[in-house]
Amino acid sequence: MTVGVETCLPDTPIVDIARAMLDRGFEEIVVLEEGNAVGVVGQDDIVYAFTREDFRSLKAEDVMREDVPQIPPDIPISVAAQMMHDQGVRVFWLMHHAGGIEYPAASISYKHLLRYLMANSAEELKDLGLAAARQAPLEVFKQKRDAALSAAQHKRH
Repeated sequence: MTVGVETCLPDTPIVDIARAMLDRGFEEIVVLEEGNAVGVVGQDDIVYAFTREDFRSLKAEDVMREDVPQIPPDIPISVAAQMMHDQGVRVFWLMHHAGGIEYPAASISYKHLLRYLMANSAEELKDLGLAAARQAPLEVFKQKRDAALSAAQHKRH
């Protein structure tokens, strides 16, 4: 699994979502409204939206699926794989519940299963799971803040 989840707001343009998916290698992005997970936009949803004439003006709320497929964090990977197969789901989300808000904390996807299957050693999987090296939350916040400020300045000019 990957701890830390890419999210967007309901009014995020799907062009921006597609860019984030490609840049960061995500299959799906969770849509948050007032901190709560309200839906998911996946690659399939973006491709389907492309069939519409107005696809460039569509936003996350226009194409999202309102379910957020969830899985408990303590099940074996083989059970997760079976559940994905049985439910026709490519990504499951491990949710965090705090203060009446439900939001994604981690994800497990087909990509994770394929990496696990092909790994020759634990070393090849060291970037996954709870023990994976990752940026501190403050650094992630600073990067997102700086990107938002840059985008706002770009729109003004």
